[in-house]
Amino acid sequence: MQPIDSRAGTIIRDMHERDRDAVIAILTGSDPWKRLGFSASDWLRIFAPLPAGRDTFILDVEGTVVGIAIVRRKFLFGDYLELLGIAPSATGRGLGSSLLSHVESLTFARAPNLFACVSDFNEAARAFYRKQGYKEIGPMPNFLIPGYAEILLRKTAGPARR
Repeated sequence: MQPIDSRAGTIIRDMHERDRDAVIAILTGSDPWKRLGFSASDWLRIFAPLPAGRDTFILDVEGTVVGIAIVRRKFLFGDYLELLGIAPSATGRGLGSSLLSHVESLTFARAPNLFACVSDFNEAARAFYRKQGYKEIGPMPNFLIPGYAEILLRKTAGPARR
């Protein structure tokens, strides 16, 4: 468990099965997932069993799960952040930035790139990633739902070959 800031009881740790219900509650109550049509049963299929071959982190504040990050290693000379979610009740406190920073520190210790995707309609997430230094690489139209695109993002520490 890694403390993420000076606030007592705020840590990032690996996800456990006991966290599943809290994670599903966060995601079913959050956009863009609601707008993209993800239901509790969709999330249950994703998290039962826990995602294999991924790094899955929980943001825990005083024993309450308020965030999740899932990372797939070895994606285009880097890693891919498959999911970053913060409970609506915990947004605006820098917790998402802290969780993302944790993921970045692990990725950039082994690879030069971290990729993510964001829905084109999710202006708040797009602004969040821009503020964290991510660049929009390009859209993938009709990737999750008709009429909208997922935008591939990249943050880099440099080229794959030096």
